[in-house]
Amino acid sequence: MTGMAGGTDERLRRWRLVLGGDGGGDGTGCALAGRDAAMDGALTALYGGGDDKGGRQRERSAGLGASAPSVARWLGDIRTYFPSSVVQVMQRDAIDRLGLSTLLLEPEMLEAVDADVHLVGTLLSLNKAMPETTKETARAVVRKVVDDLEKRLATRTRSTLTGALDRSARISRPRHHDIDWNRTIAANLKNYLPEYRTVVPERLIGYGRASQSVKKEVVLCIDQSGSMAASVVYASVFGAVLGSMRSLDTRLVVFDTNVVDLTDQLDDPVDVLFGTQLGGGTDINRALAYCQSQITRPADTVVVLISDLYEGGIRNEMLKRVAAMKASGVQFVTLLALSDEGTPAYDHEHAAALSALGAPAFACTPDLFPEVMAAAIERRPLPIPDTSVGNRT
Repeated sequence: MTGMAGGTDERLRRWRLVLGGDGGGDGTGCALAGRDAAMDGALTALYGGGDDKGGRQRERSAGLGASAPSVARWLGDIRTYFPSSVVQVMQRDAIDRLGLSTLLLEPEMLEAVDADVHLVGTLLSLNKAMPETTKETARAVVRKVVDDLEKRLATRTRSTLTGALDRSARISRPRHHDIDWNRTIAANLKNYLPEYRTVVPERLIGYGRASQSVKKEVVLCIDQSGSMAASVVYASVFGAVLGSMRSLDTRLVVFDTNVVDLTDQLDDPVDVLFGTQLGGGTDINRALAYCQSQITRPADTVVVLISDLYEGGIRNEMLKRVAAMKASGVQFVTLLALSDEGTPAYDHEHAAALSALGAPAFACTPDLFPEVMAAAIERRPLPIPDTSVGNRT
């Protein structure tokens, strides 16, 4: 019975924290004290205090005040009482619900927050309004997030793409020292002669010599509208990783209604990010026209358009341009998002039209991106998630 009572008390405690409310007036009859009361205070400051005494939902309002010190104390409290994943959600909610973006322009606030991809996106959207005294701190925050992402993603990306590039360079009439014996034997097992215990290699498979192999070209064309903030962050990190590979020529282009080529900044993704301007309109056709003008070897080029496809330019011209690139031999990939959040809001009509051209549009997680690029380089079917637009049309 004691165990049952203890379980009931714990459930009431959890419900009390969920419901909020003063004292036991939330209906649970459970009062909070100590650490639980402090947790409840941090939640109430952000989400409001639950129902009033008449049972009506109270209007939720900012409980953090307008001063940076009170917000900094609140940020310290939530890091004390909640795990990092919850802290990041609460920070995003505070920025969205309570309009705290302007406080991020103060260095003291930036030093207090728990940095993640979404915070980087918010900082980039505030870049133009950021005073010089804050920019150095902001760059340090962005640098930490970018470095963490690069450590997580770089090794696997390089390994996956190096394998894809090696396979795409294999030749069918190699010189003796260029023969890939494992693949050659596997391809000729049907020619095994038992009496001689050997395989007759009718078909030789080999690697192209480094001096003979042609570099693949990759063009990352990134929509920098406000809704694409997380995608811009990840794409910049991947751009730096791809740019560091000698076997690839990588170009990074960002656009809204204007087009900016940031290829010369690829060695530092932080410079790339601060070269973007989140927000504004979208002209995909104009961006693709620029990318198309930079392609010199279509059959060796992969173009990756990262956009939610809300086109503000000329729709039919955009589709004609994609069709022309594909007809010339370009591998064209359309990513509705490059983030961990899944498929965002996007233009379904444009996505379906691109899919009909053989350029299926789908959301891609950062962990899947190396596989997508490897498939594009090898000119084999893309590993499209089952829920994607490309698999529904």
